[in-house]
Amino acid sequence: MLNRILFIGAGRMATAIAGGMAAGDFNLDTVTAFDISEAAAERFAAATGIRALGKDGLDGLIKASGTVILAVKPQYLKTALEGKKALLADKLILSIVAGVKLARLEELTGSSRIARVMPNTPALVGAGASAYAMPGIREPEERQLVRRILEAVGVAVEIPEALFDAVTALSGSGPAYVLEMIQALADGGVLLGLPRELALALAAQTVAGTARLVQKTGEHPSVLRDQVTSPGGTTAQALLALETGAFKGTLLKAMTAAAERSAELGKSK
Repeated sequence: MLNRILFIGAGRMATAIAGGMAAGDFNLDTVTAFDISEAAAERFAAATGIRALGKDGLDGLIKASGTVILAVKPQYLKTALEGKKALLADKLILSIVAGVKLARLEELTGSSRIARVMPNTPALVGAGASAYAMPGIREPEERQLVRRILEAVGVAVEIPEALFDAVTALSGSGPAYVLEMIQALADGGVLLGLPRELALALAAQTVAGTARLVQKTGEHPSVLRDQVTSPGGTTAQALLALETGAFKGTLLKAMTAAAERSAELGKSK
């Protein structure tokens, strides 16, 4: 029963996770999705090959499932779960609903076996970084299932819920910072005479390749940075300009602002 999995919500992130599961070793006959939007359900099914229903029949789907993945927008969560508490109380729950804490999820579902998940958008291409908290899930089989689902779309790490605002600021909002950097690198290439398409391709590959270098070597970024920085060379001069412009300090301020906003939003849900 545990492996009968239901997605409530069939948007982009649900589709990404389901797509990763479809590419892995999950039995797709035991996975279903529901979305009040029939169009969203149809898109989900077309992208993943997994059965998806729209409009009606959610109660029956919940009854037939052992694991429920909540993937609706935060403002719709209460409405989506209205009248469903008795049905959800004995289910394993995974929630990717932004900003909704474990205590609130338990209040809405009646279940104490809940994993709160913070995914990020690179999950859409199987390269996500997900953090999750699941203090109420103790059975090894259930804990393993949570990890398998999340690792289907990238790296997944377990953290205390108290660290969610920090993770939101780093990996949750982080893709936006990296995209800003890619855009800036591409703009710089254009400024220096490169065609736009070539500049963007080189910028994206430089960021992707450097990230891979950090992951593969296990070296501290400062060590790798020093390896490419020759005394009196072009990189040293460029790093001086970045330091003068408070590049690192500005990024730290951005992350602090994101974490503070995450905490504010969490209090309102």
